[in-house]
Amino acid sequence: MGFDWKEMFTVTMVLFAVIDIVGSIPIIVGLRNRLGHIQSEKASIVAMVIMIAFLFVGEEILKLIGIDANSFAVAGSFVLFFLALEMILGIHLYKDDNPSTASIVPIAFPLIAGAGTMTTILSLRSAYDKINIILAIVINIALVYVVLKSSAKIEKILGNNGLGVIRKVFGVILLAIAVKLFASNVKGLFA
Repeated sequence: MGFDWKEMFTVTMVLFAVIDIVGSIPIIVGLRNRLGHIQSEKASIVAMVIMIAFLFVGEEILKLIGIDANSFAVAGSFVLFFLALEMILGIHLYKDDNPSTASIVPIAFPLIAGAGTMTTILSLRSAYDKINIILAIVINIALVYVVLKSSAKIEKILGNNGLGVIRKVFGVILLAIAVKLFASNVKGLFA
């Protein structure tokens, strides 16, 4: 299939919603205030390497443990569903708000390249071309870098209410994506 603008845009939006870097600004600001400087470049590069590596070896790891892509995609749809609920309802199921160090842990992993992102990447791999996923990862990492560098300014501009609205909108989008992913892969479980 190859490069496709529409696919790349869709995958970019899915990853943007899952990574939820805008919704993570309060966590990032808290870390920066408590621990000092966060190495934005290092965190961004490490997260990108983790995501691209998982795109290529994730399926082999699944085969090694005997799980097919449809099963993983359905499981991924549940993870996305709960991440979306987390964003919409304002509850915390996956993220550690009190880490002891910053930069690679917890910024690169698990905040940016966490379980939800990994599940999403493998789930997207079953529906989209790899080049579009790689480009979407690079675009998202560029956005992550910008947000990490300017998180204090963004927080001042949007305020807590603005951040809350953005988080809820992306939560609804992610919820719809989770339902679509489930519907398109659940049939393969019974074939």
